[in-house]
Amino acid sequence: MARIRVYIATSMDGFIAGPEDDLSWLPTAHIEETDAVTFEGFLADVGVLLMGRRTYDVVRGFEGDWPYGELPVLVATSRPLDDAPATVTPVGGTITSILAEAKQVAGERDVYLDGGNLVQQALEADAVDELIVTVVPILLGAGVRLFGETSKRIPLQFEAPQRYGSMVQLRARRAESPT
Repeated sequence: MARIRVYIATSMDGFIAGPEDDLSWLPTAHIEETDAVTFEGFLADVGVLLMGRRTYDVVRGFEGDWPYGELPVLVATSRPLDDAPATVTPVGGTITSILAEAKQVAGERDVYLDGGNLVQQALEADAVDELIVTVVPILLGAGVRLFGETSKRIPLQFEAPQRYGSMVQLRARRAESPT
């Protein structure tokens, strides 16, 4: 059964993008020796990428080829996707219906969930199976927050953190609520 997984980087002060969706602070060097989950290793288990519209627009603004190759990509949006790559499909509806569609596309593989707002909605719906958060040693001061306010507590359980070059990678899964 497909798992809903998040793979994301954040600044020390909790931002996934700087002002105006700036991502220039993200490291670009490939790290060879690590016990952390690399992006390539993560993608090897993924059958579909489900991203929010804002994230899609940012990625489409990158120079070069579409970074996800032939991986099916679903974009949660209510607006048309002009000139989208052939592997990109718009989806709409509730977070539950969108995640169900993503699981169907993923088959036995995992769903990679990307985009701050979409991740937040999935967490609120108790639908995220795993969060892999790489903390970059920088303070941005402003930008797009990793997590916003939630309507409830969302208990998580950490695995042992891993060094990832100069960064730290945290892995968390849903935990049972203490009673």
